[in-house]
Amino acid sequence: MPTYQYQCTECGEGLEAVQKFTDDALTECPSCEGRLKKVFSAVGIVFKGSGFYRNDSRGSTSSGSSSSSSSSKSESSSSSGDSSKAGSSAA
Repeated sequence: MPTYQYQCTECGEGLEAVQKFTDDALTECPSCEGRLKKVFSAVGIVFKGSGFYRNDSRGSTSSGSSSSSSSSKSESSSSSGDSSKAGSSAA
């Protein structure tokens, strides 16, 4: 069951309540009987395992692999061309 955070609009007191999804939200502060509102905060999520990243996906499509392989070929040819120039000027 999830834990919900509430804060009183009258006295500012905060409280946490463990409730079912089907339970109604709390509306009354137990201290001053003021109005409660739900407090929402960011949740830290960590995805572990395979399948969460683009490169973890199953077999690549023909259009995806052709574009990535052509770009890697052009990069490798330009980098090999640069190294040969660097090698000839250094020698």
